[in-house]
Amino acid sequence: MSALEFQQQLIGLRQQLYYFALSLTRDRDNALDLLQDSLARALTFRDKFRDNTNFKAWLFTIMKNTFINGHRRNKRTRALMTSVESDHDRLKQVQEQTSTDGLTRLGEISVSLERLDPLFRDPFLLHVDGFKYNEIAETLAIPIGTVKSRIFEARQRLMGMLSDNQPAG
Repeated sequence: MSALEFQQQLIGLRQQLYYFALSLTRDRDNALDLLQDSLARALTFRDKFRDNTNFKAWLFTIMKNTFINGHRRNKRTRALMTSVESDHDRLKQVQEQTSTDGLTRLGEISVSLERLDPLFRDPFLLHVDGFKYNEIAETLAIPIGTVKSRIFEARQRLMGMLSDNQPAG
């Protein structure tokens, strides 16, 4: 089939395709969008059409598949948006629960960090800032095992200071 014949048949079936799209979407604007997407796909994949096959059935199949894929995509998008909104609501609740107690605790942590020996504080703060153990080791010029043990010790000392069980060191 030549390109001109293909386009003529496509235009000739446009009205029937619109009604089919309308039956699928049940909305005029969505039907027009589906029709446009389907016609664009038909033109894009014109080389996939085999001569001596049912052109109308081929177009209707393209439209049906386009509709189904769009429906699935919208379903996934709605699920993702619901998840994002849920996460946002939880985060908002956590942020709203920040009270004077939480701010006081944050102050205590800062004071305890100041009191912590720099030998332990420096690797700990680098770790908290997101540096990897090997990056901390290179930065401080100490073995990676020492980095790990100092970070562990810093945690232990901070927990002790925060629970008033251990003096600063």
